[in-house]
Amino acid sequence: MTDSPSPPESGPESGKAQYRVLARKYRPTTFSGLVGQETLVRTLTNAIQSGRIAQAYVLTGVRGVGKTSTARIIARALNCVGPDGTGGPTIDPCGVCEHCRAIAEDRHVDVLELDAASRTGVADMRELIEGVRYRPTSARYKIYIIDEVHMLSTQAFNALLKTLEEPPEHVKFVFATTEIRKVPVTVLSRCQRFDLRRVDEAELAAHFASIAEREGARVEPGALRLIARAADGSVRDGLSLLDQAISHTSYSGGERDAAAVSESQVREMLGLADRTRIFDLFDAVMTGDMRTALDLLRTQYESGADPGVVIQDLLELTHWLTRIKVAPDAALDPTVAQAERVRGRSISERLSMAVLTRTWQMLLKGLGETRTAPDALQAAEMALIRIAYAADMPTPAEAIEALKGGGPPPSPSPPSPSPPPPPPSSPPPGGGIAVGAPASFPVPAPDMSPELRSFDDVIALFRERKEMILSTNLTNDVRVVSFETGRIEFNPGPNAPPDLANRLSRLLSEWTGRRWWVSVTDAPGEPSLGERKRAAEARRKEDVASHPLVRAVLEAFPGAVIGEVRERDPDGEDIVAGAINEEDNP
Repeated sequence: MTDSPSPPESGPESGKAQYRVLARKYRPTTFSGLVGQETLVRTLTNAIQSGRIAQAYVLTGVRGVGKTSTARIIARALNCVGPDGTGGPTIDPCGVCEHCRAIAEDRHVDVLELDAASRTGVADMRELIEGVRYRPTSARYKIYIIDEVHMLSTQAFNALLKTLEEPPEHVKFVFATTEIRKVPVTVLSRCQRFDLRRVDEAELAAHFASIAEREGARVEPGALRLIARAADGSVRDGLSLLDQAISHTSYSGGERDAAAVSESQVREMLGLADRTRIFDLFDAVMTGDMRTALDLLRTQYESGADPGVVIQDLLELTHWLTRIKVAPDAALDPTVAQAERVRGRSISERLSMAVLTRTWQMLLKGLGETRTAPDALQAAEMALIRIAYAADMPTPAEAIEALKGGGPPPSPSPPSPSPPPPPPSSPPPGGGIAVGAPASFPVPAPDMSPELRSFDDVIALFRERKEMILSTNLTNDVRVVSFETGRIEFNPGPNAPPDLANRLSRLLSEWTGRRWWVSVTDAPGEPSLGERKRAAEARRKEDVASHPLVRAVLEAFPGAVIGEVRERDPDGEDIVAGAINEEDNP
């Protein structure tokens, strides 16, 4: 569909036409000029051809899709008399008769366009109703176009109801609104409703390309796609952006130079992040390479990209990757660059659906925080950090399988966020999306990684790091069910603190430079270190008590008990047994 330029407007300068912005210059003047509204055009065409013209129409849709333009086209179609002055209502207004020209120039006395935002009261409706009973001055129909009709007051709507239901044959109403839900049902029931849809990006890009060609401007296809995406389905918004983008090209001797409007220029104009860098940023976040991710975010911010727009681009990328996951044909979209399609397919294959949906939810929350935070860049950084460390958390399905199996599911080595210089090593295969501990914590690079071959080594490490309370808990309240490097499963004793697993996981991760999966189970485990020590002490006391000398001492002193047993010293002296009399040493 193409638009012919609307009639020129007269200006105060004689002999010199004033510049008109593209949104007004290429405003559609016929049904065929409407972009992306085939259903509306087909219905109105059939109605006019068959003479089934309603007394009132209500047009709804987002801003810039052509509601007011459609209302004016309806007014022209109903009042056109043709070049010879003998024609009737037509779907193709001639554009040359007095009525068509007057309506196009907003000077027809029988076509009244009202702004409900400034005339909301019942008095304004009474004035309108008074004029309804008079026949049109020169046209076939007197047409009332009320823009943003939802702004009328309740009393104004009530005053209009009777006239709207049974208007004179020479009167037609056309309402336009962006908030159809605010229009009373009693009004809607008296009108034929048309919902003008958002125009899709491909159609908008093609439309803008044809207009740029007519304007003698060269615009790269990538730049047109960016403009169409930023327009969000609005033709008017897109034309305004196209007008601004064309202004980026310079003139030489009155002629536009040969340089085309590039994608990078439009991206800079819109304050958008570079698309390739968005892929790099997403990949860095999902592999836990936070140093690179934060550097990329900072670079885009310094280049003029708004942090909220960066998060929004990540949201869009996550949604697209999810679509590729469930519908692989989405990766064949011709509007997406070939390099992006290949890279997007690779990333979507590495990530699970649970990870993608969780990332979407966290980005959506981060977007709201970024828009309301005092410092948008800080909020965006914190959102990315949360996502990076949540990427290693188990999915619900994996957690359920772990509970059913009585232990954590096997998982590849999870990624660690990038350490300080030297630069971090490459991420692990598969994008680094792995199952981690129930709570994810930062894992800074340690000075030296201790070798932990058993749970006793873990307890020794806690004592070495002066975590005496936790080392006591681990000694007395932990019955180990299974232990291997990176994973611990234990049965807690009755005196164990409820957050022992999380604290153990966090500190081990910080000290060893790798993530530790620490889980709690009801399965019986090995005796705790304290229980083993007490059992060994009891056995040693029993062995000592069987010694003839010690037995004779215990018999000679009733009530005495063995209080301590010490091993033979290096000099080879006899075992020393301390007998403590309960009466002297209670």
